Amino acid sequence: MEYSFSKISSVGKFMMLIGILVAIPLLVIPFNMQDYTYASSFIIPASFSLVCGLFLFLYGRKRRGTVGDFGWKSSMQYSSIIVLFAWGWGMLIGAFPLFSSGQLRLIQSLFESISGWTTTGLSVMDTSTTPRIFLFHRSFMQFCGGLGFIMMMNMFIQEKQSMRLYDAEGHSDKLLPNLRKTTQLIFLMYGGLLIAGTLLYRIVGMNIFESLLHAMCSLSTGGFSTRLGSIGEYNSFGIEVVTIILMLFGTTNFAVLFLIFTMKWRQVVRVSEVKLLFGLLCLGIPVFAFGLQRNLQSMGIESFKLATFNVISALSTTGYSTIDFRGMAPSSLGVIIIMMLIGGGIGSTAGGMKLERVYIGIKVIALNFRTRINSARSIHPGFYYKAQGKNMIDERLILETTAHILCYLSIVGVGTILLAATAKANLIDALFEFASAFGTVGLSIGITNADLGNAALLVEMFAMVLGRLEIFIVFIAFHSSFELMRSRLQKIGSKGLNT
Repeated sequence: MEYSFSKISSVGKFMMLIGILVAIPLLVIPFNMQDYTYASSFIIPASFSLVCGLFLFLYGRKRRGTVGDFGWKSSMQYSSIIVLFAWGWGMLIGAFPLFSSGQLRLIQSLFESISGWTTTGLSVMDTSTTPRIFLFHRSFMQFCGGLGFIMMMNMFIQEKQSMRLYDAEGHSDKLLPNLRKTTQLIFLMYGGLLIAGTLLYRIVGMNIFESLLHAMCSLSTGGFSTRLGSIGEYNSFGIEVVTIILMLFGTTNFAVLFLIFTMKWRQVVRVSEVKLLFGLLCLGIPVFAFGLQRNLQSMGIESFKLATFNVISALSTTGYSTIDFRGMAPSSLGVIIIMMLIGGGIGSTAGGMKLERVYIGIKVIALNFRTRINSARSIHPGFYYKAQGKNMIDERLILETTAHILCYLSIVGVGTILLAATAKANLIDALFEFASAFGTVGLSIGITNADLGNAALLVEMFAMVLGRLEIFIVFIAFHSSFELMRSRLQKIGSKGLNT
């Protein structure tokens, strides 16, 4: 595939965008002057990213007419490399303020940054002693990570490869025919919900700073909190209700959100993801509550209150909690693990396998069963409903869905064993923690903390990146990068032989 130097200017734009985003926490200083001592920890990485990005942008524009063969075989390969680079650069630059200020060690800083951008929410920070500027930095990374770098860039700039990059980052639905208008509409909905969420939190008793941060993290299904005990530390029914509402909005597909905002309720209730979401909640909440009662952790209405909040938090992959998962009944723990593995809506800010894929998987199982008991030679694979309408489940969709689910579960198995070995944890605890990291959830059974070793942190970091970027994009990017380097080395070698 031919490669134009104009693509380099696109990379530069992403680097400049990341520089701007990392500089945003400096706005906290006028409201909290004691944090001015940390200003350089943000100015240095932000400036570095801006300067490097500007250089690549200008270089790409200058060489726009130059074309060379870099050996990429498809647009997906190119797009995956750009997406992985943008996210990798953001994670490195996002970690610098935490490391340079002495808040965390290097690996811990990378862990916290990756957990932020990927909207996971697992943390190794003591938030009770963390300066406000860094609390804002963590939450703002999650808010931006929920949208994604590609979507944020497309709000302002649209280029020829924008649609490919948009798809590669995991955004499946187009709300409007024009991509820029689609991303701007999503930003308006996302921003509107942020303002509403902040006001609701303030009404039910949070101060304005914590209201803003929790609204950002609830909508992005991230789960970073300003309190060590998460939402449970507030011990407020009103705060829990607001959080549940924002988590459900955050885990809902942007296209379905558009239907909700336009009051098209009949179309909303027909969407397969919506049906499965509430079906899982209706099954999971009673089982979780029964486990709490049987284990004498909570009784009566209180058990259902705890179950409702924590099951929604797990399924939406937000990761806020109001209960300690250590010592929990196996049935309740199993519900949380299953919910974390399934995850939220495809094309939303949530992680996991995604509700749409699980719904299609269930339909495929039903199809296979009907085929085995039916004498007819062929049975129609059926349909499922998206926000845009009715869609047929064809062979290609079955293949893609099955491959993703099998790959997802295989990684969960391998990752669980690796985490159990590196963290020296039992298999159930390791499964819980890895499913949380891979599903970008953020719930913890106690493994992830400031004392966790670097090897275990690396396992979780890789899981978070894979989970946020939908697995295959990462694999394609690594494969394409390897092919590119091999191609360049072969050309260099052939030139050397010719001379």
